[in-house]
Amino acid sequence: MASLVIVACASSDVLAQVPLVERTAKGQPAKDIRVGVYLNVQPDCTSGVLPTIRLVGPPANGAVSIKRGKVSATNYKQCLALEVPGFIAFYRSKADFSGVDVVTIEVKYPGGRTEVQRISVTVGGGPAGQKI
Repeated sequence: MASLVIVACASSDVLAQVPLVERTAKGQPAKDIRVGVYLNVQPDCTSGVLPTIRLVGPPANGAVSIKRGKVSATNYKQCLALEVPGFIAFYRSKADFSGVDVVTIEVKYPGGRTEVQRISVTVGGGPAGQKI
């Protein structure tokens, strides 16, 4: 299972270069692996306009899908508890794939900030369960 990544929006000037964020995720073949959660939390703990997400580098051995959902969090920045809408990105490999696949996503936030996220997804690695 991939770890939860919350990316919040903050107003900033348009950057001369688009920053690159590198992340990793792990999961089993032919199952949804969460690779990103994208939302916009305002200073008053309400939701702002969601970012625009574009697939700029598709994976060679799978597919990426984006779903809309509600994200609940506690103790996030100044917010003790919140529930806001967000986009959740999932990667699903081909059934017979095992190894590392790479997905590149461009995220454009309200206010002009843009970043590119390169996500390395490790698929497989043996059966899930208790390790000795």
